[in-house]
Amino acid sequence: MSALEPLRYHSTRSATPTVLISQAIAAGLAPDGGLYVPAALPSIDLAAFDPHGSLADTAATLLAPFFAGDALTDELPAICAEAFTFDAPLRPLPAHPHTLMLELFHGPTSAFKDFGARFLAACLRRLPRDDTRALTILVATSGDTGAAVAAAFHRQPNLRVVILYPDGLVSPRQAHQLGCFGDNVQALRVAGRFDDCQRMVKAALNDTALQADVPLSSANSISLGRLLPQMSYYAHASLNWWREHGTPLNFIVPTGNLGNAMACLWARGMGLPIGDVQLACNANATLPEFFAGAAYQPREAVATIANAMDVGAPSNFERLRWTFPDEAQLRALLHAQSVDDETIRAALLRHAHEHGEVVCPHTATAFALLDRHPASDDRPWAVVATAHPAKFETVLEPLLGQPIAVPSALATMLERSATAKSIPADDERLKRWLRQHADR
Repeated sequence: MSALEPLRYHSTRSATPTVLISQAIAAGLAPDGGLYVPAALPSIDLAAFDPHGSLADTAATLLAPFFAGDALTDELPAICAEAFTFDAPLRPLPAHPHTLMLELFHGPTSAFKDFGARFLAACLRRLPRDDTRALTILVATSGDTGAAVAAAFHRQPNLRVVILYPDGLVSPRQAHQLGCFGDNVQALRVAGRFDDCQRMVKAALNDTALQADVPLSSANSISLGRLLPQMSYYAHASLNWWREHGTPLNFIVPTGNLGNAMACLWARGMGLPIGDVQLACNANATLPEFFAGAAYQPREAVATIANAMDVGAPSNFERLRWTFPDEAQLRALLHAQSVDDETIRAALLRHAHEHGEVVCPHTATAFALLDRHPASDDRPWAVVATAHPAKFETVLEPLLGQPIAVPSALATMLERSATAKSIPADDERLKRWLRQHADR
């Protein structure tokens, strides 16, 4: 598909009606409850990328076909420059031949979610709205998404953020981040699990009567405005590796809701030099069991020390099936494994004490998969590091017997006071709360 042809989007559940990217981003979720996908995944010529360009330059080139024919087309370079103000370094791991770490935690909230959240905020700031009422950005979080969205939208005029997170199932520092913004950001502690939060958000977004009373949009990875920009760091890393070595770069991606993994797969589908993609999951085995040959069976999530991946019903599985409708082909192209808490702890200890690499529990799931690779596998692998280890000090410090240095941006947030309101895991209670607080 030519980058000059307007690209239209439809739901994973129906090929009609179609919309342009601005409409898909503004809505978050398709009217039938499905997730927006492009009518066809565009391809791109690697020669189109500036070999000396920044991450923002790579993003602008990569995403141009997705914004073709849209009102935001001319704004895309500025959106990327505004969103991608920090690096995603690809760092060799000296103790592991042929292995690197893609560090995605250098943003304002120390997690990979900062890339997509800032891009989405930059898009929404530029989209005209006929409705003069505030737009509520509704987001479910298993730990990191909420803080990234809150930071991206904090104090933005005519926008407010409502964050739902599972009470007691995120790390203390994650919970503090979620509640420390105030102003136009409200955190809700849900008496349930992440899947409950996600279900409540979808129910609200799908309620047309509620939408008429309270304009809503989403900032989860169900939103294309979050998912598309996440392709950029995979493109940038794989291009830089390919230019220097002439070979594709393979990735091990920690995943829960499948958004980060989908971004990697779509970048590969566009023609970027990405080889194999392996999914590292925690004890929530919905995806590993499917890829092992079982029927797809969502289930209630179980709590683990890699809490941001505690997802039993990953939303982006709909997009995965749209991308690869043949299940046999899908299972042949992708590999997923579960890592239990004991193995995560062992990986954390081994890589800290033997190799000097202190990582978060989610990144440790990827290291655990790396440790399972046969010695004969000499292909280049990049472990995707999704969050800074300092966000999980209650897990890491007792285990490693040492304090974890806190990055300055996180330290500043931890100095603020934090508060969150409690709400039951009930769809209708959230809808009533949103109506009651529509003008606050």
